[in-house]
Amino acid sequence: MSPRPRVDHLRRPQIVAAAAEVLYERGLFETRIEDVAKRAGTSAPTILYYFDSKDRLFEEAVDQSDRDFYGRLTEGQARHDRASDKLVHLIEETSRGPRGISDYTLWMEMWVRARRDGTVRNNYFRLNLRERKLIADIVRAGQAEGEFGQDVDPDEFALVLSALMDGLGVQVTLGQPDVTPNRMVERCLALASSELGCDLRRAKCSNGRVRKLDAEGESDGDRS
Repeated sequence: MSPRPRVDHLRRPQIVAAAAEVLYERGLFETRIEDVAKRAGTSAPTILYYFDSKDRLFEEAVDQSDRDFYGRLTEGQARHDRASDKLVHLIEETSRGPRGISDYTLWMEMWVRARRDGTVRNNYFRLNLRERKLIADIVRAGQAEGEFGQDVDPDEFALVLSALMDGLGVQVTLGQPDVTPNRMVERCLALASSELGCDLRRAKCSNGRVRKLDAEGESDGDRS
């Protein structure tokens, strides 16, 4: 058996990152392995040596995007002590809209593929349950501290909020004119406030203004 080709200058994460970029730009069906190889600066046979197929490479790209998102989310969550602030932060970060591969584009590609591919479908279930568990855990912490009502079921609330974010996230990503990142945040906060029996407010920037997202999903605090 020939030795595994050396790709030290690329490394697996770089190939996956290149795949995510190309998939975002072209979509799953229009993306060729050759396109990813060109972006990554390697060859198609090398990529296929490390990934069984384009579908498996796509799964890796979605999974990496999800890990990157949760890495940023976890870092941001650590800056908040109150469960209510953590929930607002989660909603705002999920509602940022078209910002490279941080929007719902790759998720939409995944949903289409998951309809007919059991492996992709199970991977989606895993990622979706991760989001719902995070929401439910925040709610339980808020209930323990007396911030949220005791009569709400954390898992049921997580299911509803996750579904609302997904539905509105698709519309934001597609550029629905009357569904902006800000409107998505406001609707999700309104639902959460009503269900949890509290008054969740938008986060504020250092200048005291409410942290708003522009059409590109950037907040006041993102712009210099």
